Amino acid sequence: MSEQRVQFSDQRLKEIAMLVKRYPAPRSALLPVLHMAQEDFGYLSMDVQQLVADLLGLRLMVVREVVTFYTMFREKPCGKYLLEVCTNAGCMLNGANELVAHMCKTLNIKVGETTPDGLFTVTEVECAGACAGAPVVQVNNIYHEKATPESMDDLIRSARSQEGVA
Repeated sequence: MSEQRVQFSDQRLKEIAMLVKRYPAPRSALLPVLHMAQEDFGYLSMDVQQLVADLLGLRLMVVREVVTFYTMFREKPCGKYLLEVCTNAGCMLNGANELVAHMCKTLNIKVGETTPDGLFTVTEVECAGACAGAPVVQVNNIYHEKATPESMDDLIRSARSQEGVA
């Protein structure tokens, strides 16, 4: 195993300690601690997963099982704008697959890839839980319902403009 180079801040460690006290066992805090780790470090590298395992007194495999099961956890860096397209049945029937293809073509990347400028990553997620607004795209956890190629083009243009990129 590689030497750990990551650490939570003292403030985050206090938050985690308070959270763990609310549960009958430290393992019960795994999901929220993983969310905190992803927020703090941007993604869940093996070093971060080991840090979480050590902090909660778990085997690394227990943490890996959770990280690899849920699509909301990332094991590699992503762009500043994470474009998560729901491709579950309702969204798929309302054009999600075509939307993914359009976004990937527009950004010249494949699903799961990040643009060379580090701005955009397009991923597919299983269910965003917003079927009435299908197709749904989460952009950095903000829902965009009834998304269209045009609305995503506008969003991409706006983000690039904010970043000073043509």
